Amino acid sequence: MVFLVNPSFPAKTFPEFLAYAKANPGKVNLASPGIGTPMQVAGELINLMAGVKMVGVPYRGPAPAFTDLLAGRITAFIITISAAIGFVRTGKLRALAVTGAKRSPVLPDVPAIAEFLPGFAATAWDGTCAPKGTPPEVIAKLNAAINAGLADPQLKAKLKDLGGEPMAMTPAEFGKFIAGETAKWAKVVKFSGAKPN
Repeated sequence: MVFLVNPSFPAKTFPEFLAYAKANPGKVNLASPGIGTPMQVAGELINLMAGVKMVGVPYRGPAPAFTDLLAGRITAFIITISAAIGFVRTGKLRALAVTGAKRSPVLPDVPAIAEFLPGFAATAWDGTCAPKGTPPEVIAKLNAAINAGLADPQLKAKLKDLGGEPMAMTPAEFGKFIAGETAKWAKVVKFSGAKPN
């Protein structure tokens, strides 16, 4: 994902943004495409790790958040690189940082938040699951087919162009990954004070 601001915003770098947010507690708003999205909890992780208090503004999807960011009605927005890349490449929005553990090959000049907040990593990911009780041989067959698809050079190139990265895993590795993500984000949600509806 990528952390965006309007080009007219005074902070030109992510550290300058954090300094601005610290100097203006509760006055910096951070849009997300909805409550509970990876983008919203990534913003809460920034609040936690940087010791700032940005006000979360959940939208009903990315389109109205882009409209308000382009108009300067909100301070910042976290969204997937694939959704933002056109705005960044044309200079309509400024990318201050990416949220992955390292820089994105699609935006190599944009630093990772982890360069300023060591240990920070927040990614939006998709995976394929099957109902509980699915026979292991069916799981293995599906896993092999999905991983073969992820290894396809054309698909890998398309994902890379959009800022994505395939993560082929075994079912056991994916289960471990999900457990780790669940534990990590549970702490962030607790810190944020969010409650289930």
